[in-house]
Amino acid sequence: MIHSTAVVSSKAKIGNSVKIGPFAVVEDNVEIADGADIRTHAVLCNGSRIGADAVIFPNAVIGAEPQDLKYKGEPTLAIIGERTVVRECATVNRGTTYSGEARVGSDCLIMAYSHVAHDCVVGDNVILSNGTQLAGHVSIDDWAILGGMVKVVQFCRVGKHVMLGADVKITKDVPHYALVGREPAQIEGINKIGLRRRGFSNQTIGEIERFFDTVFLGKYNTSEGIAEFLRLGTPIDEVQEIIDFIRSSKKGALR
Repeated sequence: MIHSTAVVSSKAKIGNSVKIGPFAVVEDNVEIADGADIRTHAVLCNGSRIGADAVIFPNAVIGAEPQDLKYKGEPTLAIIGERTVVRECATVNRGTTYSGEARVGSDCLIMAYSHVAHDCVVGDNVILSNGTQLAGHVSIDDWAILGGMVKVVQFCRVGKHVMLGADVKITKDVPHYALVGREPAQIEGINKIGLRRRGFSNQTIGEIERFFDTVFLGKYNTSEGIAEFLRLGTPIDEVQEIIDFIRSSKKGALR
């Protein structure tokens, strides 16, 4: 189902039941899986990989060259997962030789005017609200929600089930389950509403909240807070994940 005005390379690999709308452009090294919907004026550059039943809205550009001066034209990829929706004028650049790809997972919503830069990794069920800007090498874990106009500095990581309020600038790693707001950005608590919606028990939510109160919102610095929390008993798995996240952070954890 390819419109007569679309420019589609004969070298592109097109799955079954794919729709390609008027004036869309599909370059040579592109693969589109079954059921994907590529709408009018969307552009899929070399290296684009579009998952099954994904929807690419008008004027979105997938797989353009990285905005990185070190990039010298190497063949790399921009991967969009299954059922992910990329809205109007959003851009997902392909990777550099650092990782070879930029990747957006399945069941994501990339809203209008958002940008996913080279070598980013965006997990599953992530929402990037309008105008969100991810610099290169950023990692966004599953189920994170980023409010409108959020800016994430290169090499930062945003943990799973995080909620970032609109217009914050992230310069450090954001631990799993955090609720972040204000400018400069700071942890204000846990994403309690999001966790309830996703089936976390009240007991688990309570333990996560107790950890945040001790480590991020109390009188201790981060290391002291973790030590104090561990002194009182063995953490549940979800809390241990947060501790592991903090200890592996190269940018330092937001407080």
